[in-house]
Amino acid sequence: MSVAARYGDPDATLAVLNDVLSLQLAHRSVRKFGPREVTDDELTALVAAAQSAPTSSNLQAWSVVAVRDPQRKARLATLAGDQAFIRQAPLLLVWVADLGRARRLARRAGREVAAADYLESTIIGFVDTALAAQNAVLAAASLGLGSVFVGAFRNHPEQVAAELGLPPHTVATFGLAVGTPDPTEHAGIKPRLPQGAVLHRERYDADAADAHISTYDGRLAAYNTRFGLRSNWSGRVLDRLRGPESMAGRHRLRGTLERLGLPSL
Repeated sequence: MSVAARYGDPDATLAVLNDVLSLQLAHRSVRKFGPREVTDDELTALVAAAQSAPTSSNLQAWSVVAVRDPQRKARLATLAGDQAFIRQAPLLLVWVADLGRARRLARRAGREVAAADYLESTIIGFVDTALAAQNAVLAAASLGLGSVFVGAFRNHPEQVAAELGLPPHTVATFGLAVGTPDPTEHAGIKPRLPQGAVLHRERYDADAADAHISTYDGRLAAYNTRFGLRSNWSGRVLDRLRGPESMAGRHRLRGTLERLGLPSL
């Protein structure tokens, strides 16, 4: 059933399926949480799962800040689009691309790490952080917890850094609200593009891939209608990427990264 829901196609099936795949296929964003706290043991398990993700050259260029204090969550929520679920979630994890650890290592060793100034190193930090966080999301689901990513922390990264006491050469890449899903939340598994739109064999075939978009627009529009929304995928993409005015301040990110000590040359 989760395969059909994932593609919005009642005929969709997988010949290979196990518990891990079922958990992944059933993923949805949770924006309404029950009152139960996320325990310290569960937090430890989530971080262990995150640390088990691949990392480029074993640099481990990320950190995570666990936030439970209601007042701090409220201030962070204000910086991240004033989204109520950030306040409500019992646990907020703020994932940090962290080149500061390597910089401090170099300072103690009396060494240079000039490569940390380059865009490649910034990308490594962001990619490592994303891989770690996704591992934590899957681990949370296995524990019966729900979550939702919060990209809006990039709206005001310098203020977020100040709130969390982040050192130089680090940046909050996104947040993750975590808690027990409230069963009263009216939500479902959002359909994704057909595999034919994203899977290419041997060489990229743009025409063949893009031929699936109209089908997907219809499926996503039908899904959105169930939740009182009127949009399809194409319209959403074009609106989201129409220009700097659609980026909630993130069009200034390059300059912000430089001020935070990530020049990304």
